[in-house]
Amino acid sequence: MLNILITGSDGQLGSEIRAVSGLYANYHFIFTDVKELDITDTGQVETFFNLNNIDVVVNCAGYTAVDRAEQEQEKAMQINRDAVANLVQACKQYDAYLIHISTDYVFDGKGQKPYRENDRTNPGTSYGRSKLAGEEAMMNCLEKGMIIRTSWLYSSFGVNFVKTILKKGAETGKLDVVNDQFGCPTYAKDLAGAILEILPKALSIYRFEIYHYANEGECSWFEFAQAAVKLANITCQVNPVTSVEYPKPAPRPSYSVLDKTKIKEDFGLFIPGWKESLKQCLVALGKRW
Repeated sequence: MLNILITGSDGQLGSEIRAVSGLYANYHFIFTDVKELDITDTGQVETFFNLNNIDVVVNCAGYTAVDRAEQEQEKAMQINRDAVANLVQACKQYDAYLIHISTDYVFDGKGQKPYRENDRTNPGTSYGRSKLAGEEAMMNCLEKGMIIRTSWLYSSFGVNFVKTILKKGAETGKLDVVNDQFGCPTYAKDLAGAILEILPKALSIYRFEIYHYANEGECSWFEFAQAAVKLANITCQVNPVTSVEYPKPAPRPSYSVLDKTKIKEDFGLFIPGWKESLKQCLVALGKRW
């Protein structure tokens, strides 16, 4: 039986993995968040690995406050780079396999076609730079492992765009949402299932790989919000606005669609379309927003 450590288990992806973990009888999951294991603490990480015979790590932990990262650059680096380096060293020492979750923000968003895994990275935000630094901590040190870049993550758990839109839409009846930023929504439940589905084959391949995973299709934030409001049967006017009209401390990529060809071909993976997955999330949510 594989001992699988899930870090950041109270977040969206970690919570989704926990929700489906009972379906995998051959895996023993160890769910931790910062209160159980502070992965920025080198000593804690080494001790935890030593005591728990870890075979696989799925690192769902991360500093994800994109705007706040512009002021908290050191903290973002500590969680998104240094903590990853700690996991890398422990995985090397104890021969464990590391799956690390990264982001579309490692790209500058100035492209016009879906980003492939080997496209040039050029993050335009402190958050993106910290996530790229975490990727580099893996790439420079591990012979086996996997980075999965994802985008626009949402879930029935935690705080996210979908839940915020539904709550504000129901309360105000009017929303302004940017219509000039395009990407791929990702239902965290789909990503959780994909990780556990591809794990056996990934473990049999002794090499390091980067993959992209998001739901199929692409849309703007405005189109995403429109679909969420409509599917939830909320009476709400959704208005398109430009990024200039809705400024943020950290600039968002204007186009960060991810190409999923590699992960589909390597693992025979089926990826649902974003609208169908949004429907599934709303069913899971019920009226809990």
